[in-house]
Amino acid sequence: MKTELKTILEAVRTGEMPVDDAVLLLKQEPFADLGYAKVDLHRGIRQGAPEVVYGAGKTVEQILGIAEAMQKAGQKTILITRLSAEAAAQIGKVYELTYHAEARIGIIGEIPAPNGIGKIVVATGGTSDIPVAEEAAVTAEAYGNEVVRIYDVGVAGLHRLLAHLDEIMGASVIVAVAGMEGALASVIGGLADCPVIAVPTSVGYGASFEGLSALLSMLNSCASGVAAVNIDNGFGAGYLASRINHMEAK
Repeated sequence: MKTELKTILEAVRTGEMPVDDAVLLLKQEPFADLGYAKVDLHRGIRQGAPEVVYGAGKTVEQILGIAEAMQKAGQKTILITRLSAEAAAQIGKVYELTYHAEARIGIIGEIPAPNGIGKIVVATGGTSDIPVAEEAAVTAEAYGNEVVRIYDVGVAGLHRLLAHLDEIMGASVIVAVAGMEGALASVIGGLADCPVIAVPTSVGYGASFEGLSALLSMLNSCASGVAAVNIDNGFGAGYLASRINHMEAK
């Protein structure tokens, strides 16, 4: 992955950035203490991707303060997850915010052009799983990935999934999002030659136990190369898929 640190060093090497400017960037405080939050300003240097704002449970004022600290530190794209439409409307009065209502994600700044090694496929068992899938897809796009969406291809109608074999075989990583019994991840895992990230959703009737049944099914998948994230954690799946899609030989 082309980390922020590598970008800075390459800019110095090519003469695009003066040495003193690079030193200043590296010497800045590793976090900004806002009292209610300690914003990690060096996460991009350490991990290649800057900190993300989890919007649920935060006031609009807190989100605005965190975003301001991030922008002052030079962060060009700020991702805000689990953001309500009401909070997005207020934040949009201060910043140019792109709000993805279905994913409940707000983005301040521009989404970078895709620069991953391949394509990320995001598939859902049903239409009801789309909000979680969109959280994964938008997150992956915000980190510079080309995303292919294949929705409503659950095992109740397997022919629907098999109609997308070209996309499945051509993916570098697949995010399989499903509720109910969560079988989609195992089926895709048995077809694909790339990592599969399984995302259980809280979609289903009583015995689905708000996603627990799907989670256990995915954890017990007999298909090799399948790993599961937490229930409804579309962001975590999209972030991990981006990391896989940006892996380079070290």
